[in-house]
Amino acid sequence: MQIQDISMELKNMVSLVARNGRQLQRYNNVGRRQVVGCIPYRYDGAKLEVLVISSQRKGKGMLFPKGGWETDESIREAAIRETVEEAGVKGVVEDKLGQWSFKSKGNDAYYEGHMFPLHVKEQLEFWPEKHIRQRVWMSVTEAKEACQHWWMREALDKLVTRKEAKPGNSNL
Repeated sequence: MQIQDISMELKNMVSLVARNGRQLQRYNNVGRRQVVGCIPYRYDGAKLEVLVISSQRKGKGMLFPKGGWETDESIREAAIRETVEEAGVKGVVEDKLGQWSFKSKGNDAYYEGHMFPLHVKEQLEFWPEKHIRQRVWMSVTEAKEACQHWWMREALDKLVTRKEAKPGNSNL
């Protein structure tokens, strides 16, 4: 790696400190915490691949990056921030896949989740949660088996349906 590349990575890392706390968290009109995330994807030739990350809770499977939507950011800004913090990728956020209501596996709270596709254009060497999470590119079939959340699997199905509907995307 050249000095210029290291300098750019350090600049990215300094500007990408993971947010902590819940002082700015958004809640919907019935008191459910709003979370937002992305399904990072790329094409290996004509084959669609998605990026999953490990859960912070050991042995709890894989998932797509997501986290709290805060009051000082748009929903797309939150999706991008969470994806960079947790998965260390950047790209183009596309139209929302949907909104889900789900119960947390860790407590009895209900959440409102929003998911977006993110067409990955850059994979960072350093990111805020690099030492906390693993990231793995998988086929859609592998991701469906590995993903721990039913609502994220539904979002993945919507992504696949959307990509299949576009001309030239027959080999997912």
